[in-house]
Amino acid sequence: MGSTADKAAGIANEAIGKAKQGVSKAVGSDNLQAEGAAQELKGDVQKVTGDAKAAIKDAATKAANAANKKL
Repeated sequence: MGSTADKAAGIANEAIGKAKQGVSKAVGSDNLQAEGAAQELKGDVQKVTGDAKAAIKDAATKAANAANKKL
């Protein structure tokens, strides 16, 4: 998965997780609360992964450009 796809999936999972947590409070479901918290955390991790992939790609591009300038 590319960095943009990771970030988009992360945002979606965070939103769904928060929604599940909100519903769980309304219906009093501890299981749904835990599921929502886990999905929100998964979204956070996906966003961080996407950011890291983007940073690595940017660094590699800068290094390649610098190497090409020296040639």
